[in-house]
Amino acid sequence: MSIGKLRKDTEERVNNNFNKNTMSGHNKYSKIKHVKAKNDAQKSKAFGKLVRLITVEAKKAKGVLSSPGLAAAIEKARGENMPNDTIDRAIKKATTDNSADMESIVYESYGPGGVAILIDALTDNRNKAAQEIKHILSKNGFELASPGSASWAFKKENNVWNATTTMPLEDADIETLTKLVEELEENDEVQNVYTNAE
Repeated sequence: MSIGKLRKDTEERVNNNFNKNTMSGHNKYSKIKHVKAKNDAQKSKAFGKLVRLITVEAKKAKGVLSSPGLAAAIEKARGENMPNDTIDRAIKKATTDNSADMESIVYESYGPGGVAILIDALTDNRNKAAQEIKHILSKNGFELASPGSASWAFKKENNVWNATTTMPLEDADIETLTKLVEELEENDEVQNVYTNAE
């Protein structure tokens, strides 16, 4: 091998390594930035739902922190690492603000494989919440059921709906149900989604 050929090979290897190293730092930062933005958006959505819950419970309790409902809502918010000043602002807003009252509504539906679904919503506009939930359900091929038609499969204990009977599902139905539940939980009005799937 000639010296010229050896020199040319060495220069190509150095240039290739230089290009790889300079680009990897850029891509790494870019990936971190996008992951952080996605995580921040999810945290913001979760905090928004928790602030609504705290506001409703604080209005019910008239700001009394020892109230079981308000204490549970605060504990849930602390479990999600919500800052104390955000919790305090939500309580203060509920006790001093005369804005529209939030109401808790439970919507019922049947999902893939006949699984019962309860959708726990917290809203200041009942019609808007119903339309948004109907839209998500119909987009996935399902519809709202009449009150009592799906709740028979659940029992409410400590503000949580627990399934009394369960339904086995096939893999395709599980995927459809997972997609539906994720879309419902993305909605700002929806607090929790309960199913009786195994």
